[in-house]
Amino acid sequence: MNRLVVFDCDGTLVDGQAAICDTMDDAFAAAKLGPPDRNEVRRMVGLSLPQALGILAPDASDEQRAVALEAYKAGYRSRRETGILEEPLYEGMAALIERLDAAGWLLGVATGKSDRGLHACLDTHGIKHRFVTLQTADRHPSKPHPAMLEQALAEAGVEAGHAVMIGDTSFDMDMARAANVRAIGVAWGYHEPRELIAAGAVGVADTMEQLEELIGG
Repeated sequence: MNRLVVFDCDGTLVDGQAAICDTMDDAFAAAKLGPPDRNEVRRMVGLSLPQALGILAPDASDEQRAVALEAYKAGYRSRRETGILEEPLYEGMAALIERLDAAGWLLGVATGKSDRGLHACLDTHGIKHRFVTLQTADRHPSKPHPAMLEQALAEAGVEAGHAVMIGDTSFDMDMARAANVRAIGVAWGYHEPRELIAAGAVGVADTMEQLEELIGG
């Protein structure tokens, strides 16, 4: 019987909040919009970029949002290509992934990142080979739509009842619930633990050790 653990990326695997907020500031400036509230930007992490921009800049014109979207993509790519992008793995995450892999869990990622951004992130940390399925916003509707998770299950050949979704936002928990997958939250990301529980998390981990126990539970 195969078992699958699907991770969100930003706020769950890696801490990219500084890069996200800085890039969004630049994108809003390019679109001649006032700077976005950084707390609100962090709360939008996990959504696809068009959906996040629609929430962050509800009064902007379609043209302004289009400019901001392209400026964000270009800015993030530039940060990565010039070596100034910082997306560190959370402490202990690499070791946890290795232990889960060794224990026979199949591993996947479902993220609002682009294909290019996710592959670059995982390659940087030398962990891409651990994952059997990678799902991004390039090929699916934004979370909390269950499409990414459903495709991950299909590619891994795992039934929903034998899978778990790990994430830091209510979007992740809502997606898991829509796909009939067990949801576990992490407390080191962008939404509060109470929000994750309210959205359907069976538990919220404060440490990697707690996360491993919840996955095995």
